[in-house]
Amino acid sequence: MALQELKFSFKPEKNYISFAPEWFHSGVVGSGDMEVLMEHKKQDGKVTVKVVTPVTGFDQVWEKVLAKFVAETKIGNLHMEINDNNATPFIVHMRLKQALFEAKGDVES
Repeated sequence: MALQELKFSFKPEKNYISFAPEWFHSGVVGSGDMEVLMEHKKQDGKVTVKVVTPVTGFDQVWEKVLAKFVAETKIGNLHMEINDNNATPFIVHMRLKQALFEAKGDVES
């Protein structure tokens, strides 16, 4: 089975929150459907995402789910890597929020 790699970049609103500068890796969650890794990355507030998935033709769905997550959480200076195994959009959104919650102790305004 061939895997597809998708890359996205989002610019959050002006007053975004960011992980503390010394924070380097946290917020890892996983299930049978997907794995999320988050890391602080200085990039002028942008959120970058790399998705590796066996599913083709859902680029726009991924973009909408990820854009919604960035808008809702107001997170910035973040890089995420998602290893997907056929997760539904609901599961993707839930796992992203779970990963952010796991790392939240390391978030500063």
